[in-house]
Amino acid sequence: MKAEEILAHVDHTLLKQTATWSDIQHVCDEAVKYHTATVMVPSAYVPRIVAKYGDALKVATVVGFPNGNCNTAAKIAETAQALADGAQEIDMVINIGMLKAGETDYVTDEIRALKKLCGARVLKVIVETCFLTEDEMVAACHCVTDGGADFIKTSTGFGSAGAKLSDIECFKKHIGPKVQMKAAGGIHTREEMEAFLEAGCTRLGASAAVSVLKDEL
Repeated sequence: MKAEEILAHVDHTLLKQTATWSDIQHVCDEAVKYHTATVMVPSAYVPRIVAKYGDALKVATVVGFPNGNCNTAAKIAETAQALADGAQEIDMVINIGMLKAGETDYVTDEIRALKKLCGARVLKVIVETCFLTEDEMVAACHCVTDGGADFIKTSTGFGSAGAKLSDIECFKKHIGPKVQMKAAGGIHTREEMEAFLEAGCTRLGASAAVSVLKDEL
């Protein structure tokens, strides 16, 4: 797989708490130069990015990040503001505790509410697989599918572990046909990126992708 093909599936990510506007601009410049799918950044920087880069890159941001356990109204407000600022993709974190308690209607309803706001814009749902049993992962797949989201995503990158190929295999068995898959968290090598894409992911969350692949371009 060519480096260009891999990067076309990458959300070039910088979500560290310490990220400055200078850091964000550096990531955006790389995203433009290497034609990544999006730049994935904290929502505070979305207006500045849109003002500076315009249509040169697609901006994605996170909602309810990284813990997912704020209330639904807060997630709705955060999503609405991010979309108004010009974000084209939203990666939301589910309420993991609600899922683990079996309150799947709550999780599904929250996803559905955010997808209604997003409309044609992409909604990815982070289920944080490192905290879930296999049965809970299956339940999460049903919530994401029933909520009408565009993607199910493995991880925030801030949990106890990142993406595993076994997570993707579970997703493939239990998501609906319209749901795509994103692997994120702990993806550091070309081999790992290729493996997740070959397993069926159409998007990767990887802060290291550009640095790993740019010498091939």
